[in-house]
Amino acid sequence: MGFLVGSQKEGVRRGGCFSSLIRRKQVDSVHCKPHGHHQLAKELSVPHLIAIGVGSTIGAGIYILVGTVAREHSGPALFISFLIAGIAAALSAFCYAELASRCPSAGSAYHYSYICVGEGVAWLIGWALILEYTIGGSAVARGISPNLALFFGGQDSLPFFLARQHILGLDVVVDPCAAVLVLVVTGLLCMGIKESTLAQAVVTSINVCAMIFIIIAGSYLGFKTGWAGYELPAGYFPFGVDGMLAGSATVFFAYIGFDSVASTAEEVKNPQRDLPLGIGLALSICCCLYMMVSVVIVGLVPYYAMDPDTPISSAFAAYGMQWAAYLIAAGAVMALCSTLMGSILPQPRILMAMARDGLLPSFFSDVNRRSQVPVKSTLVTGLGSAVLAFFMDVSELAGMVSVGTLLAFTMVAISVLILRYVPPDEVPFPSSLQEIIDSVSLRYSTGCQNVTKEKSGFYAGTSTESNLPLLGKATAIEYPIIVKLQAQGNSVRNEGSRRKIAGWTITATCAGAFLLAYAASDLSIPRLLRFIVCGIGGALLLIGLIVLTCIEQDDARHNFGHSGGFICPFVPLLPIVCSLVNIYLLINLGAATWTRVSVWLIVGVLVYTFYGRTHSSLRDAVYVPATHADEIYRSSGES
Repeated sequence: MGFLVGSQKEGVRRGGCFSSLIRRKQVDSVHCKPHGHHQLAKELSVPHLIAIGVGSTIGAGIYILVGTVAREHSGPALFISFLIAGIAAALSAFCYAELASRCPSAGSAYHYSYICVGEGVAWLIGWALILEYTIGGSAVARGISPNLALFFGGQDSLPFFLARQHILGLDVVVDPCAAVLVLVVTGLLCMGIKESTLAQAVVTSINVCAMIFIIIAGSYLGFKTGWAGYELPAGYFPFGVDGMLAGSATVFFAYIGFDSVASTAEEVKNPQRDLPLGIGLALSICCCLYMMVSVVIVGLVPYYAMDPDTPISSAFAAYGMQWAAYLIAAGAVMALCSTLMGSILPQPRILMAMARDGLLPSFFSDVNRRSQVPVKSTLVTGLGSAVLAFFMDVSELAGMVSVGTLLAFTMVAISVLILRYVPPDEVPFPSSLQEIIDSVSLRYSTGCQNVTKEKSGFYAGTSTESNLPLLGKATAIEYPIIVKLQAQGNSVRNEGSRRKIAGWTITATCAGAFLLAYAASDLSIPRLLRFIVCGIGGALLLIGLIVLTCIEQDDARHNFGHSGGFICPFVPLLPIVCSLVNIYLLINLGAATWTRVSVWLIVGVLVYTFYGRTHSSLRDAVYVPATHADEIYRSSGES
């Protein structure tokens, strides 16, 4: 039934095939925290999170992207494309900020989906993120050696042990440099979160300094020569507003990476305060740098004359500053190294979170006592990425990286809607507490029965006339406790109706977003059918927005998870628009990308069916209403 709200039946087990897909875990609290060797070190503060966010987001793509997008889509309006894409990314950032501060545990979008949606969706999100980070890390590593070659005088001048080699028998081009760098980063991450973050901060600072040099030196040249790139007869929008928006869709992927901050939530000293600040400041810094670089470069050289491969270096070379190419190449290498660290950092924590929940072998959940990081998961991640980077040219698979991110962004936005309107109202307990659960359930049911008996007898509601001589004629007596219980019963029924309406409305809104995005993307379907689908999708989306705006949000949202953190503004509008944007981008990734991703997801379904479902920590869990949870915890503590 829509995004379900719990059965409110005492002692419900969810071990069936379908019910296992919708079982949800509890937010980590004082009653359920990882203990002993499962505890990560709390070492990170806002500056560390900014280093992780900026380092993971600003890759070498910005050094190429400005040329491609300006030539083909945006023209001089490139900075507006970056601004719109930044605003779209900020929608997801707001959603991440609320969930990360409420549920500060390792696992990021996988963790949030498991709490708000269910085990089946959470597994697919986690499985897709594993693919994203593996391919993303390998693709980044393969891009380092061509940039590094500039310092050695060209690709052929690299040392033998770093240069790419072509193996004739296998028709494979191996990249030792990429594999070595992945292994170095893996070793650094195994040393500890504070040490690896410090190294990433240094590398990111060098990259940011290179971008600041581009901005300052480029601005000087622009003011000196008159900004030739803006003095064009075609104006600021040579490809029209549509071209500028198409450019926004392309550069949106330059903002992917801030979600790495959320994956370190369990290692943050003050997650309610620091996580929202870290995510927001990292994204703001990236957006400002992107916009300023694009303003400068497009102004130096007309958009149609930009080199699509080396737009920034060629722009400075046109003004006689060939030496600037070395600074720009250094920035690109540092950007790639920082992004490589940002790609490998989250995956071990996602593997660890999935292993904690029983969906993967417990091997991945081990945390090293000295460094307090998941060393085993980090080594597996690093070795896998190193092998892939050494043997395979993963550039053709780069589109698959975006699927995991956009799926995660979409589910995070939907999770915010669920948290606000239909937060989980049941708590899973281990089956070992079945006797205590039955005892508490019996006390509640006995209390209800006593109230019913009292209500039907002398003490209920208003008294009848009495035959007792000393009392005489009894007067009408109101019993406040009975009235209060009646009011609570009506409130429970009204709340149940509200949750059902909200659950179905969220489901209809998601369906409407998909239909509208599909109709707007697929130009191959007949025009009439396209308009019909677009109309249905738009109507569902609009009705959903109106209904969710009119009905009250759930009061339980105030106490859900860890309170006192960031609250996402403009709900339900912001999460709905965020979902629509991400679904649109997902649909436009292309059939070839979705075919490859589908194979990986099918493998994931098989792994979950034959291992994850049967080994889940919630396999034998007993679900009870959240209102009874505290008493069960107290009873279990006393026993």
